[in-house]
Amino acid sequence: MALHVEMMIDGFFIGGPCDQAVGKQVIRAPYDGKIVGTAAEGGWSELNTCLDAAHAAFQTWKHSPRHQRQKLLRNIAQIVRDRSEELSQLLTLEIGKPITASRGEVARLALTFDYAADLVSSYGQEAIPIDTDPRGAGYKCTVERFPIGVIFCIVPYNWPFNLTAHKIAPALATGNTVIVKPSPLAPISTLTLARIIHEAGCPPGVVNAWNGHHSHVQKSLNDPRVRMLSFTGSAAVGWKLKESMPDRRVTLELGGDASVIVAADADLDWATKRIIAGGYGYAGQICISIQHVLVHRSIYDEVRARLKELTNNCPTGDPSLDSTVCGPLISEEAAAKVMAMVEEAVAKGAKVLAGGTRIGSMMQPTLIEGVPSDTRLSCEEAFGPVLTLSPFDTLDQAIAQVNASQFGIHAGVFTTNIEVAEQVYRDLEVGGVIINDYPTLRFDNMPYGGVKRSGFGREGVRYAMDEMTEPKALVQRVI
Repeated sequence: MALHVEMMIDGFFIGGPCDQAVGKQVIRAPYDGKIVGTAAEGGWSELNTCLDAAHAAFQTWKHSPRHQRQKLLRNIAQIVRDRSEELSQLLTLEIGKPITASRGEVARLALTFDYAADLVSSYGQEAIPIDTDPRGAGYKCTVERFPIGVIFCIVPYNWPFNLTAHKIAPALATGNTVIVKPSPLAPISTLTLARIIHEAGCPPGVVNAWNGHHSHVQKSLNDPRVRMLSFTGSAAVGWKLKESMPDRRVTLELGGDASVIVAADADLDWATKRIIAGGYGYAGQICISIQHVLVHRSIYDEVRARLKELTNNCPTGDPSLDSTVCGPLISEEAAAKVMAMVEEAVAKGAKVLAGGTRIGSMMQPTLIEGVPSDTRLSCEEAFGPVLTLSPFDTLDQAIAQVNASQFGIHAGVFTTNIEVAEQVYRDLEVGGVIINDYPTLRFDNMPYGGVKRSGFGREGVRYAMDEMTEPKALVQRVI
């Protein structure tokens, strides 16, 4: 039976299946085109009501005691765990994420809310010694972080649960209120999470979830009651939105074309298996999926042969099967875009070693070498199951190649040499370096974000809490 989800505004669910005053968006499964369900779709009136509700709720929620916020976050995490398989199946249906990856996302979803709950106990207050200055004798200074207000959150389709949580959980923990706009490609999952938050005991207006056309978003961001934008999506959209909010806070989590460096001393059994998982898992639809593989020339032929075999044998197809690694892209249009990037590279001299075909939204994992630097596949985000392969002679050369990218979220390096590990950590221009694993690795309590065109600010629960709060100092003369 097809699902239907509603928007959540001020504690009410708007746009039920029989509500003819609110539009309905039909969502189809990327894998087979079958109808997954429908989602209520609002306009400016509903979005403006979200603004009213979030602003009004902030006046009380900002004073809420820590135990109340902590209990809410724990309740959300518990409901997610209680319904984990249901939520995992929904992800696989709506966005075509392979079921093992969907289960992983739902497990992380619960952890993200738990991390926020853990931090509530100790976050946001510190004592500063000021008597290192002779004038400070007889004074004490404390600093407390205060919530800033209404946070407008725009989330992508590829992680509609956990990337939503990375905005909502720190906001709730710090006493802010939220408006969430899901991706039009995955509204069912995000609106389902909004209902879970309501069921967990969230007060009306503290979290609001609105689904609708993006044309209304800029109007809402022009409203001074919105104190911060937290955006995950494309660089083109993200940077444009940031320009429209010069006097308010913005965090951007944008695109990437992650590279991995395979040094001459790498464990090739481990490295090649992880490269396949990091490049083709979930059809490469992750901002830190591997796109470029740089291999030391002394082992290039061996790595090339291994990756070719592993690519040809990568389990691809039905995302409901536990064995599937590479499922469909989110749409046929998305798959066609990636295929066009491969075809352009081939036309300019690149060679496809494995894969390179597609049917509808399904694209075969593709390994390609000799990609010219003036092609889109070389310098733009593919966001698909494609690995480019190239040799390097010196570590400095590999580092320079990675740093030439306009992006920079994560990079991975396979090596057993601690000096190499230290050098790449110091010299790579990225937000995070992963040693002896793929750059697709992320833990939800670490800082996460990019440099250059990849983003602005940081997520990761503790770091997002800093972005969403303002420090205020209190200096007292001790009498």
